[in-house]
Amino acid sequence: MHSGEESYERFLKGDRTGMQELVEMYRDGLILFCGSFVGNIFDAEDITEDVFVELVVKKPRFNRKSSFKTWLYGIARHKALNAVKKLSRAEILRRNEYSETPDNQESLENQVIRDERKAAVHRALQEINYEYRQVLHLSFFEEFSNDEIASIMKKSKRQIENLLYRSKLSLKIKLEKEGFNYEEL
Repeated sequence: MHSGEESYERFLKGDRTGMQELVEMYRDGLILFCGSFVGNIFDAEDITEDVFVELVVKKPRFNRKSSFKTWLYGIARHKALNAVKKLSRAEILRRNEYSETPDNQESLENQVIRDERKAAVHRALQEINYEYRQVLHLSFFEEFSNDEIASIMKKSKRQIENLLYRSKLSLKIKLEKEGFNYEEL
């Protein structure tokens, strides 16, 4: 099987099968990755399609500073973050249409603050070590016990406890760099 870089180079030289190979190799993974940002498969599919459209239309140059897959996922991450911003704005506009009282306005402001905090946590999660991200996801989002996490990650319970401690500390440092108080989240 060809690498993504080879397929993309062939596409840039006019071989359309190169793009077909890229779609086959990376589509499913990109959908899952983008879904972790937007929270639904339909938007994730749209974002993934936008990634491939960008490759076809703009034909950005692969700079070889990382692997092709990393470069491609960087494009997807950028598009997913933009989509999250657009979706957040659309949700705010929809809520604004229905707000009738000052109480609703205050509620809207609180929702915006919560959305900003969620986005900050998500950005910070993307910047920490993969194992840290994995253990936090399994613990807080999937609500697995430490024993279950240890089984999934093939580590001892003590290693999981240490990983959770270090991952929370790492997340706290990233969030504080963005100006958020960790305890308020």
